[in-house]
Amino acid sequence: MEFRDFGKTGVKVSVIGMGTYYDPQWIVLSRIGITPSKERRIQALRTGLEGGINFIDTAELYNTEDLVAEAIKDYDREKLFIATKVWPSHLKYNSLIKASKNSLKRLKTKYIDLYQIHFPSRTVPIEESMRAMEKLVDDGIIRFIGVSNFNLEQLKKAQNSLKKYEISSIQMPYSLVDRRIENDIIPYAKENKIAVICYYPLGHGRLAKQFPSDAVDLIRKNHGERTFAQIALNWIISKHDNTFPIPRASNPVHVKENLDAVGWRLSPEEIENLEKYF
Repeated sequence: MEFRDFGKTGVKVSVIGMGTYYDPQWIVLSRIGITPSKERRIQALRTGLEGGINFIDTAELYNTEDLVAEAIKDYDREKLFIATKVWPSHLKYNSLIKASKNSLKRLKTKYIDLYQIHFPSRTVPIEESMRAMEKLVDDGIIRFIGVSNFNLEQLKKAQNSLKKYEISSIQMPYSLVDRRIENDIIPYAKENKIAVICYYPLGHGRLAKQFPSDAVDLIRKNHGERTFAQIALNWIISKHDNTFPIPRASNPVHVKENLDAVGWRLSPEEIENLEKYF
C-alpha cells in the first residue's frame, strides 16, 4: 500500500480508503435491525485492512459505524484513520457535541480521527458548528475537522469560522465522469494543503459502461493487465497528490481488486489520452 500526507495533519493515510455508504435500502432496513450481507461487508473491510488500507469513511446517516467497529476490533487502532460525518440536523452546538459522542459509542473507539460536516446547513450558522468542532478537538474526542459537499465559498467560510484549528479535508464526488471540482475545489485545496476525499470515484457504476477500449489497451500495454476500476482509481491518485478515493467496500473481491490500483502511476500522456473520452 502507498501512503501520503493527509493535508497538514502530519498523518500518513493510505492513498485509497474504503467507503461504507451502501444504498438507501441498507439504511432503511438496518434501522429496523435487518442488515443484508453484513458479514460480507465486514469481511470486505477486513480485506482492505489486511491489504494495508488504514482509512475508513463512514457517517451517522449510513448506519454503518457499528459495522466499522466490528471490522476494526482486532486491529491496532493507533494505525487506523477513521472518519465519520455528522448530519445537518445535528449541527447546532449541543446537538453536534451529542452526535459526536454517539458516533464514538457506535464506533467503540476512544476518538474519531476525522469528523466531517456531511452537508452544509441552511439554518445553523457555520460559526456555531465550527465552535462545537473546536471544542471536540480540545476535548480529544476528534483529532481533525472536515467538511463534505461544500462549495468553494462554503469551504472558505467554514475555514474562516475556525479560531484555533484548520479544515483538514473536504469530501466531494470526483471521478473521470464527474470532474467539476477540478475548476475550484481541487486547486484551492492544493494551495491550502487540504486533503480531498473523493466519493463515487468509480462514477457510481457509470464508468464500467464507458471505458474506451483503445485507451485501456494502451494502459495495459504499459502497466500490465489492469481493470477499469483500477485505472479509474489510479487516475485520481496519479493526477493529484492530495486526493484520496474511497470506493465502497461491500465485497471482498472488489476490495482486493482495488488494492491493485496502487503501486504504479499513469503518465501525464496516459492521463490526457484517457480524459479525451470523458
